[in-house]
Order: sequence, then C-alpha cells, then structure tokens
Amino acid sequence: MNGILNAYKPKGPTSHDVVDELRRKTKEKRIGHAGTLDPFARGVLVIGIGRKATRILDLLKNERKTYWVKMQLGIVTETFDITGQVREENECDKDKDEIIEAVKSFEGEYMQVPPAYSARKYRGRKLYELARQGKIIRLPPKKVTIYKIWDIEVNLPFASFRAEVSPGTYIRSLCMDIGYRLECGGTAVELVREKVGGFSIENSVNPFELPPEKVEKYLIPIEEVLRKIPGLLLTESGKKKVLNGGHPFLEDIEGILGKFKKDQMIKLVSKNGVIIALAKAERNSSFINTLEKHGRNERVAKLEKVLGE
Repeated sequence: MNGILNAYKPKGPTSHDVVDELRRKTKEKRIGHAGTLDPFARGVLVIGIGRKATRILDLLKNERKTYWVKMQLGIVTETFDITGQVREENECDKDKDEIIEAVKSFEGEYMQVPPAYSARKYRGRKLYELARQGKIIRLPPKKVTIYKIWDIEVNLPFASFRAEVSPGTYIRSLCMDIGYRLECGGTAVELVREKVGGFSIENSVNPFELPPEKVEKYLIPIEEVLRKIPGLLLTESGKKKVLNGGHPFLEDIEGILGKFKKDQMIKLVSKNGVIIALAKAERNSSFINTLEKHGRNERVAKLEKVLGE
C-alpha cells in the first residue's frame, strides 16, 4: 500500500490520532502527515501511507494552505484559541469598517510569533509539551505570508474570514495579532483547513468512518500527486545510478520534464513513468540543453531523497 490520502480530520482528535487510526486499519506502520492540524480545528490533513508516500511529505508541507476562521474579539487566551485559559477580557469598541480594515491589513508578509502551545519544537521537544509543564517558550518571530484574505464577516463580538497563507503560518497567531491591532485582543473559536495545495476539503474522506478495506481505494498515486512538479527523465543506466545513491549527470538524462530553475526541487523519473527520487536542480532546465550542445557532462542535480521503484 503506497499513496497519499486526502483525509478529513474532524474536530476533537489530534493529527496523531488520525495516523494511529489509519495504522490500525491498514496494518501499515509507515504513515505520516504533511502538517499538524490542531485538535479544536477540522479539515484537510494530508496523509502519506507507505514508504514512498511518507518520503514526499516534506515536499507537501511546503504547499500553500487555505483556512476559514471565526474569531472572538475582546478576549485573549494562553493558547490563542477558545480551548485555552482566558488571560484578558476587553471591550471591542471598533466599528465594522475598522475591523475589516484591520483584518485586510495583514495581507502580505509580516513577522509572526508562534503560539507557546503548538507542535513547533524547541531543543527537540514540542512547545505544547513544555507549556503543559509550565515552561512557556517564546520563539522569535518568523516571516510568514498572507497571500489573500476574503469573505470577511463581522457580527460582534465575532468576525470570520478566509485566508490563503504560506506554510508555517499560525491562524491562531493571526487572530491574536488582529485583536491586538484593534486594541482589544482576539481568539480563534472555530478553524477549518479548507485546502492544502491541490487537496480540498470537498474531496477529503474521514478516516474514522472509512472501512479498512476501502482505504486503498482512496489513495492517490505519488505520480499523480507530483504530476505538476517538473523533473528529469532518466536513462536506464541513470536510473540504476540514482537508485544506488548517485547524483545524476548529463549522461544520465534522457529528457526534460517541464521548466525549472536552479535550486528548485524536481522529480527524477524512470522510463516507465515511475518517480524514483527527488533532487535539487543544479542547473536551469534551459541550461541543460546548452550543456548537451557543448558536450559537457556535468552534474545537473543533487540527489535529495531516493524513493525506490
């Protein structure tokens, strides 16, 4: 069994609970997810099942994500969501236009502080584990990108909106930052992850409601998941070299699959269409043609992960 599952995580279970449920149903130990979803949240959780699928999860973690969130203005909790202990209660005296303006003002790049209760790690331990022991770690701000905010609705003390964000963005922190900009505080009370890259909530399946014999039916092949990622077509000897851990040179390339830039992550594909590895391009796709014209057998990519056949 090998492939990607567009899973729907309901409100309540942790992301690890979803993984455990699928391990129980499939008897497959090699299962992981491409980005934690908070227990109080629901929505898309991209799951990799099998050796090859779990090895591409790091690549899928870099996809943009779309959320719908409902926040309550006037309160601040220790977790930045409604499950945490209330630390502040304030009156929100802003009108609808001011609130909409404050929400929209976060479009673009900004420095965001991760919540103290999160799955981010500090010296090898998850922040929420340390926080539960009374050790509150404040990590330095990290640059995130809010590509778009839309569907803003205000019905005080609540406001809701949709946002498309870069990987690593915490919507709970965004709600808190909006609240502080409005000088009253804000806390997420509902959160739905609607999209992760090309995976949408409309096409997701709930692993807790899925019979064990039906799991494989919903798995998406790796070749389909990575269909839009550019890459290189390997010769037969090039395939053997890569499977043995060798970096591909010009002589190992039979064709170029799409356009890519230097340092971009690409796929390495065998002649029968199977993705056997991921690599970082060391030349632009157009420059590889130049190397061929001049007969320069240089290394064209740095091997990152061998997936196997």
